[in-house]
Amino acid sequence: MAAIIDGKAIADACRAETKAKVTEYASKLGGKVPGLAVILVGERKDSQTYVRLKKKAAEEVGIKNFETTMPDTASQQDVVAEVEKYNADPDVHGILVQLPLPSHIKEKEVLERISPSKDVDGLHPANIGRLFSKGYGHGYVPCTPRGVVELLDRTGVKIEGQRCVVLGRSDIVGLPVSQLLLQRNGTVTVCHSKTRDLPSVVREADILVAAVGKAQMVKADWLKPGVVVIDVGTNAVDDPTKKQGYRLVGDVDFDAAKAVASHITPVPGGVGPMTIAMLLDNTLKSFQRAHNI
Repeated sequence: MAAIIDGKAIADACRAETKAKVTEYASKLGGKVPGLAVILVGERKDSQTYVRLKKKAAEEVGIKNFETTMPDTASQQDVVAEVEKYNADPDVHGILVQLPLPSHIKEKEVLERISPSKDVDGLHPANIGRLFSKGYGHGYVPCTPRGVVELLDRTGVKIEGQRCVVLGRSDIVGLPVSQLLLQRNGTVTVCHSKTRDLPSVVREADILVAAVGKAQMVKADWLKPGVVVIDVGTNAVDDPTKKQGYRLVGDVDFDAAKAVASHITPVPGGVGPMTIAMLLDNTLKSFQRAHNI
């Protein structure tokens, strides 16, 4: 039976470390603290929830919140103007544009206007380029991939020399996490919708990172005994026994897989809490760089 990787407990530990550093710097620098700006465009309930959680988490560790809320009729120029305002504000060390944006706004063009030094989501081409280039050092690493590696490290899972299979090749999770595993000397295979005989490829994995967004796609017979499973997927499935009429599941069939794996993350409570913890730490790192500490 697999050991359950408690992402909430590990994220809480990460956030406590961030809070301690923020408190230390505030005492040394006359009350100066990191600042995180969030730009929310439109009235999507899920986006509003995510922003509220991020703001609450930032406040709890002592990071100052800045927020701009705009109607879904806002133009691209309006959103870019807010980005530029925060780029120029020395009290803001991280800028996050909550995605998705309304369909008339070109997301990539907005993200490219964020200063790479304040791109704590790690989505600016300059930061992605640094991640994939040798000799340049990291800028900011996307939060969810960084959280995946942090979970492995804090659980004591060895990456070096292991066969790592990543399901999914998105810019936000699949590609960056594959690069992080490669940098740690894992032997990495990235799978996608055109991969032939996917179950047999997955069965080679010592470490599996599932990030395809398909509910319970990965079955227990796809897994090698003893595999470490990191499930990034968050999918809603109908469940009339729940008050909201649905429950959240991952990309892996958790109940069956935990009988085969050595370690596995639950959904919810696995990777999700780590994403916000890494966002806070990226904001702290930006503050450290701004103050040369």
